[in-house]
Amino acid sequence: MNYFQANLKYLRKSKALTQGDLANKIGVNRPKIGSYEEGRAEPKFETLQNISHFFQVTLDDLLEKDLSQTKKISLKNIEGNNLRVLPIVVDAENNERISLVPAKAAAGYLNGFSDPEFVEQLPNFGLPVKELSQGSYRAFEITGDSMLPIPSGSYVLTEHIENWNWVKSGECYIIVSKNDGLVYKRVTNNIEEKRSLELHSDNMEYDPYEIPVDEVVEVWKAKGYLTFELPEKQVNQTSVDELSSMMLKLQNEVEKLKKH
Repeated sequence: MNYFQANLKYLRKSKALTQGDLANKIGVNRPKIGSYEEGRAEPKFETLQNISHFFQVTLDDLLEKDLSQTKKISLKNIEGNNLRVLPIVVDAENNERISLVPAKAAAGYLNGFSDPEFVEQLPNFGLPVKELSQGSYRAFEITGDSMLPIPSGSYVLTEHIENWNWVKSGECYIIVSKNDGLVYKRVTNNIEEKRSLELHSDNMEYDPYEIPVDEVVEVWKAKGYLTFELPEKQVNQTSVDELSSMMLKLQNEVEKLKKH
């Protein structure tokens, strides 16, 4: 049974949206929403994707489950069995752009990560290097000293990980979770044993901690980073005169040894 008509109306009203409000959010005109809810028209697949993104439900649930009878809407699972569609930005030649999440947008990202409208408003750029030739990428500005020697204010370039079972222990990821928001950590994969990810800082002053995988909403594997904090010149504390004096003392010691 197709529950799309009833689910669309239920989800729209659950967010206190008019048909016009929802139409603006997903990029269609208002009469279209009415025709979908009344069963007079069927949306294109792209429109279904946009609706799925906006309400943060899977396409399977949107089409096949009565969401009004479900206390907790089933979200995207870790194995990727349910369709997890990533909002992206493309250029005029349909080449995917890298969206940048500045530090000031990190808090809002948790609510907007699956909203195409939010992602489109983020800065974006192209980076034509072979290391970023396959996959979907995003850049995140990180703050704080928990991942030193990567300095605060660096931009971490990441690749989207669809199946969270693919997380490799000991490697670095951007983890987006319901309670912690957006963090950059080295990860230990405990999904099979504990249904959790253990997050470690490279700065040993910070203790590791675990988050349940059910709280995770996105995982991005770090591929590299960009920083504008150049290393300072190392000052040589030993002068030429000091070196000469040390050499002379060493020669004298050698001469004394020869006489014995």
